[in-house]
Amino acid sequence: MQVRIYQPSKSAMQSGRGKTHDWVLEYENATPRRAEPLMGWIASGDTLNQVRLKFPTKEEATAFADRKGWEYIVQDAHQRRVRPRNYADNFRPDRVR
Repeated sequence: MQVRIYQPSKSAMQSGRGKTHDWVLEYENATPRRAEPLMGWIASGDTLNQVRLKFPTKEEATAFADRKGWEYIVQDAHQRRVRPRNYADNFRPDRVR
C-alpha cells in the first residue's frame, strides 16, 4: 500500500499558521476518480482516500508506516521566508518599482 507523508500548508482562508505543524499520513488513490452519472459528483471506489492520520513529528509518521509495512513518500515542508518590511519603505525615493 502506498501512502504519502507531508506537512500541510495553511489554507487561503487562514491568516495564522494554526493546524500546520502536524504531519499528515494520507493514502494514495488505488482507483481513479470518476463522475457519478446521476448527480455528477466526483466519486471513487476506494474509501481509504477519506482517511487522514495526523502525527506530531515526521519520524512518528514514518515509524507508523514502517510498522504497518507500507511504502511511503515523504514530502518535506517548504521553509517559510519572512522578509521584514516597514510601512515607511513604501515611500522611499530610492525604492525600485
